[in-house]
Amino acid sequence: MPEIRSPENRAARWRPFGSRLLVVAILTGLLSLPILFGGAIAAGDGGDQETAAASLFRPSADAWPVFRGNLLGTGVAGTTLPDEPKLLWTFDTESEIEGTAAIVGGVVYFGDYEGRVYALTLAEGRELWRFDAGTPIKAPVSVFDDVVYVGDEYGYVYALDAGSGEQKWKFETLGEIFAGVSLHEDRLLVGSYDNSLYCLDRTSGEKVWQVETDGYVHGTPAVADGLTTVSGCDGFMWLIDIETGETIHKIDLRGQAASSPAVVGDMAYVATYENEVLGIDLAKRQVAWAYEHEIRKFPFYASAAADDEIVVIGGRDKIVHALDPATGERKWEWNSGARLDSSPVIVGDRVFLGSKRGPVLALDKATGEPVWEFDTGSAIMASPAVASERLVIGSLDRILYCFG
Repeated sequence: MPEIRSPENRAARWRPFGSRLLVVAILTGLLSLPILFGGAIAAGDGGDQETAAASLFRPSADAWPVFRGNLLGTGVAGTTLPDEPKLLWTFDTESEIEGTAAIVGGVVYFGDYEGRVYALTLAEGRELWRFDAGTPIKAPVSVFDDVVYVGDEYGYVYALDAGSGEQKWKFETLGEIFAGVSLHEDRLLVGSYDNSLYCLDRTSGEKVWQVETDGYVHGTPAVADGLTTVSGCDGFMWLIDIETGETIHKIDLRGQAASSPAVVGDMAYVATYENEVLGIDLAKRQVAWAYEHEIRKFPFYASAAADDEIVVIGGRDKIVHALDPATGERKWEWNSGARLDSSPVIVGDRVFLGSKRGPVLALDKATGEPVWEFDTGSAIMASPAVASERLVIGSLDRILYCFG
């Protein structure tokens, strides 16, 4: 990993949503992730006046369009699941699945190691189409307004028609892409392992600007009121103006970060390769609290799920950690017996995630006690996608599973 450098001390005041706010995105040591936004969107009421753009900032009952479910990266589902989810269908790709699926309009979209992008019916797992990029796809899929966006290991970003799978355009970067694609008006944002965050024209795929960081950009960028954020193995959270590509501010993360932040109100929750989970005060642009297990010192790769009650994340220490959002104090922990790279999803009063040991499992949100498990028999790195009372997750055993 690149050497971590001192942050630039730029004065930049936090302004609430409706001014030029940006919230967070974080990326990883061998990764990096951009993500985002602030309190007014997260706390706002739903209703007829809600715009399509604003809905991307809230959990949706019938859609999971981007990594972590919404542009705030909270990992909170807007639907429910049965007390005892049943396996409804499986789909065998004959290739490993690492990236997280998207669910939009009753269709599941995902990629595999062979470089294929699939569209399946959510109801029965019937294949609608497939697109062959020809190189491994480990990035999460994003779907906005009937267009599927995904990157591959050769550094290409593809735009595909959601109905037919027909390629609309592709854009080449100079490094592998593990990041998902985010949207702001007529522009797309995506990170690459060439240490850059790209802004692309949504219609043509042409580059609008490129910001070079000091580390790989692995994660899914976030956007709010004209700003986006990205962080990487340089150990900073970057705030970038989408219109100009200008860096507005950088926040010191105290270490390289592999996870994407979850943003709730004025707080962002991120985990690092320095074995910490951080609560970042976005108003003050500083770390408010840091959690580190007193015994097990292992890095975090997964992203946290967060709401007003809890911050929950699995680590390479094999433990699921549940923290108080205000203080970072531990509420509970549960040892899974295997490394956890799958990012959890909060579904009502339960937390769902996958394990390197093989099972898809659910924990009680209040106590951490296991309440449900399905053993796939193979390691899981993908994160759950949850919509329309269904949970979809891929495994390294080449199977996409659907529960409901």
